[in-house]
Amino acid sequence: MSAAVAVKLTDDTKARIKHLATVKQRSAHWLMREAIETYLAVEEEKAALYADAHKAWLDYQETGLHLTGEEVFAWLDTWGTENEMEAPKCHK
Repeated sequence: MSAAVAVKLTDDTKARIKHLATVKQRSAHWLMREAIETYLAVEEEKAALYADAHKAWLDYQETGLHLTGEEVFAWLDTWGTENEMEAPKCHK
């Protein structure tokens, strides 16, 4: 189900949308709908990443478990080599 929504745009923005729609051989409606869907997907992904980072911060505050940058980089340096190591264990 879909519903019509009114959005106030400047004349310049309307002209840009109309021009791009012509170039892409799409309707202005299609272009605006795609832009909103893309924006929502990006912002939802960012919100999920921020939530994951916040959870990781809370976990660290509670447990103190961590890896140093040197430990992570040393592990990453082994990726794709004959001596590829397993992920190091977190410590306090």
